[in-house]
Amino acid sequence: MRINETNRTGMINAYNNTAKTAASKEGKHKMGKDEVQISDEALEMLRMGEDTEETPQVRKQRIQSIKQAIEDGTYQVPTDKVAEKFLSFWKKP
Repeated sequence: MRINETNRTGMINAYNNTAKTAASKEGKHKMGKDEVQISDEALEMLRMGEDTEETPQVRKQRIQSIKQAIEDGTYQVPTDKVAEKFLSFWKKP
């Protein structure tokens, strides 16, 4: 009795190769292009950042004066401006 017939293993290999080929054809899909959209708020923030880069010394001085006022306990938060910003943000469609 023969246990290892070469014809049978050849058929198994042919079946495996056919299955791999079919799977690789199914796996190939046409890919779309990636797309990025930047909101108006982000563009505005970018423009504001460019403005501050032009005058970094003025910004540093303002930051130092605010830090000093906070340390001294004399800094007052402009609550009306904060409230206006919150309202304008939440009212946007």
